Amino acid sequence: MKVIKIIFTIFLFNISSLYSNEPSFNEWLVEFKKHSLNNGISEKTFNIVMKDAKFLPKVIEYDRYQPEFYEDTKTYVSKRSNKSKVNSGITIYKSNKKLINNVEQKFKVEKELLLALMGIETNYGTYVGKMDIISSLATLSFDRRRSEFFTKELLTVLTLVEKKIINHEILFGSWAGAFGFFQFMPSTIDRYAIDFNQNNIIELKNNEDAFASAANYLSKIGWKKNQPCFVKIKLKDNIPDKYLNSSARKIKNKKKLKFFKNYISNLNVDYNENLKVGIITPDLDIVENPNKLSPAYIVFENYEKVLKWNRSLRFALAVCTLKDKIKNEI
Repeated sequence: MKVIKIIFTIFLFNISSLYSNEPSFNEWLVEFKKHSLNNGISEKTFNIVMKDAKFLPKVIEYDRYQPEFYEDTKTYVSKRSNKSKVNSGITIYKSNKKLINNVEQKFKVEKELLLALMGIETNYGTYVGKMDIISSLATLSFDRRRSEFFTKELLTVLTLVEKKIINHEILFGSWAGAFGFFQFMPSTIDRYAIDFNQNNIIELKNNEDAFASAANYLSKIGWKKNQPCFVKIKLKDNIPDKYLNSSARKIKNKKKLKFFKNYISNLNVDYNENLKVGIITPDLDIVENPNKLSPAYIVFENYEKVLKWNRSLRFALAVCTLKDKIKNEI
């Protein structure tokens, strides 16, 4: 891990010089304007939204050094599912009990899951981010690592403003361009955000629209209420490496639960043996000299739905862990 930290320190030292070429960013801005106008954005909207867009070196630092990339699973999950998080979740629930129960009933998504997501994403709405989303998205669009993805997100923001669905003046959020109590990316706002209180505006920093929009999102992507998320397991040495998933991009080589029983020493849970599951070993690509077989988890279909929310094995584990802890206290 020391080598990784030294390399990253060098990266941070050079980040400003590597990305301080203002003419290059300005050239990108000219090309992005052409792209936007060719995709239905008016020049008026573009000029209003993009007039203060600037390159933010700090965003590149955050992108390269996310907790998902360096914290081991135990540290990451324990930080985000501690007693304080649980207690705060219970407090939010008690203050919004009628609303949250109504949302759970309407969308068939557990209140504990909604509270867990809100707790991990924004500490229950107390930290929604203060960065200029337009500049953040422009920076990440200009950057080559995930330019295509963030260019689409930035174009979606312009489209939402063009259609008067969102107000560009309130677009302050995370370094990655996420917004509101549940940190919706622009494409998520476009597809899943709803005006639950029917006041003709979508307000994702308002509990009514925020909880309902999150539940609508989870329902639409296929979350199944009261179904399992993951189970921690102890693997035997005889398990072939091909069944060990360490990437969140896609859980590969899934099999029926009964198939894996010969490779697991402590699977004493009462689940349908015909459920299709996968195995993850999330520390493999993170920890220096990792134990190849530990920690390990059987993951179910619902776990993969959380991965659609955030492509991080640790994030999904933390959400499901906090969800279960809150459920035990409600």
